[in-house]
Amino acid sequence: MPGSEALIDVREMVKVYQLGDVQVFALCGASLRVGRGEMVAIMGASGSGKSTLMNILGCLDVPTSGQYFLEGAAVEGLDDDHLAEIRGKKIGFVFQSFNLLPRTTALSNVELPLVYGGIGRRERRELATAALEAVGLADRLHHRSNELSGGQQQRVAIARAVVNQPAIILADEPTGNLDSRSGQEIMAIFQRLNATRGITIIFVTHEHDIARHTRRIVRLADGRIVDDQAVPDPLQAPN
Repeated sequence: MPGSEALIDVREMVKVYQLGDVQVFALCGASLRVGRGEMVAIMGASGSGKSTLMNILGCLDVPTSGQYFLEGAAVEGLDDDHLAEIRGKKIGFVFQSFNLLPRTTALSNVELPLVYGGIGRRERRELATAALEAVGLADRLHHRSNELSGGQQQRVAIARAVVNQPAIILADEPTGNLDSRSGQEIMAIFQRLNATRGITIIFVTHEHDIARHTRRIVRLADGRIVDDQAVPDPLQAPN
């Protein structure tokens, strides 16, 4: 079993996609350990396997072979219901495209995971309001998402990701659709969540400046981890 300090422990992960008669190896024996409270960037060229690895870490996909331990419990081999339960309770997701309901208020967007979790209306409202206040949107609760700027929409997405108090946030190119100022604001929120709440945050990014806001950069090439280095002096996004 993995050491107790590892929140995430991936061992010899292989993922093969069958495209007609051709086998495509997206991951080729990747191994990765992430401790609780770490802030990590995963980088690599297009086709390197970083999105596949992220999907497996988020229980959105399953490996062809290898082992995945989350909080010491084996994940590989679980059925869809158990994977959905892990996603709902332990993992928050933030995507480049925000993935918000466009004509729905910020508050209702953030409440969605709580609706799926069976949380009562009053408690949902309180938790969603607190999550939006935590990302600086106390004055935008009742604005529809299509009335918000890109940076504000990403804040709503972060609030939705943290409303269930997950152990992990997986962020896939979270600043990719934002200007540099908005991107800095989003990184400041992530750094604050990591520092004050101890949430483990894993980014997929192709932007080196974004990766330098983390404390560790993992690089993939051809489905393998080829470099894993600490960031000696992480950038601090201005609050």
